[in-house]
Amino acid sequence: MGNKIASLAAYFSGYAGNLVSLPTVENISPRITRLLGCNPSPMTLQGTNTYLVGTGKSRILIDTGSGGSVEYTTHLKEVLSSNETTIQEIILTHWHPDHVGGISDVLTCVENPDNVRISKLPQEGLMEEIGGNSERKYHYLNDGDEILTEGATLKVYHTPGHTTDHLILLLKEENAVFSGDCILGQGTAVFEDLFSYMKSLEKILSLDPCIIYPGHGPVVTEAVEKITNYIEHRNMREKQILDSIGETPTDFVSAMDIVKKVYTETPWYLHKAAENNVHHHLTKLEKEGYVSECHVSQWSGLAST
Repeated sequence: MGNKIASLAAYFSGYAGNLVSLPTVENISPRITRLLGCNPSPMTLQGTNTYLVGTGKSRILIDTGSGGSVEYTTHLKEVLSSNETTIQEIILTHWHPDHVGGISDVLTCVENPDNVRISKLPQEGLMEEIGGNSERKYHYLNDGDEILTEGATLKVYHTPGHTTDHLILLLKEENAVFSGDCILGQGTAVFEDLFSYMKSLEKILSLDPCIIYPGHGPVVTEAVEKITNYIEHRNMREKQILDSIGETPTDFVSAMDIVKKVYTETPWYLHKAAENNVHHHLTKLEKEGYVSECHVSQWSGLAST
């Protein structure tokens, strides 16, 4: 059963068992050091990518991994020491534990942890959050904020869909995007709200980035092609779902009915996860006026006018 659950998670995160090998620590540009979070799994792929950004004596860390890894904190301390630098701010792309769980560990790597600002966008519907596994309160960012450090200018863009609080960061000096979990280096991303997620992909595409530094997986050098492929993949799946429903309002189908028509090459034990994906598509299509939930979990197409 455990193997099936792992397979399910892997399948819908796009993991196919052929992950690119990534160094635990790598200088991926003159102003960016990537440190793997040392937390590999089917859902985190090679592990969470954390990025130390800047060229000066005080830099920005993007995401913190899951926490609890002595290997990660050892590498982070070594990088900070060898560059004679510290961390001025931690920016979190979203609230998921594999991105915020390492906050407390990271703070042990600097001499003055109280001086480190911990920043993110607020979650929808929550008045206040605590910083991951620490007792620190977050500094809340706004869409359009710019964060400066020596050698780097980061602009915040709200990109909901994967989560309500998800953000990406545009590194102006490289026209590069830190994409969090909105776009992965390998495979496709999962999401909470497909309607919002598709709008976020379009927003990132409009930035016309040259490079994507993802939350998981290798650097994406063909950024526009990658984003376009993500959009086309979801549009293709959406068309398959619409075609399977038909246009007459009397055709009632469930999400599982659609799974059996559309996910024909998917093993049976992955059908429940596929059903969740289909439900996200149906919710988006309902917002757009293409389908209607006529009964509980029973859907129909709306006749063309």
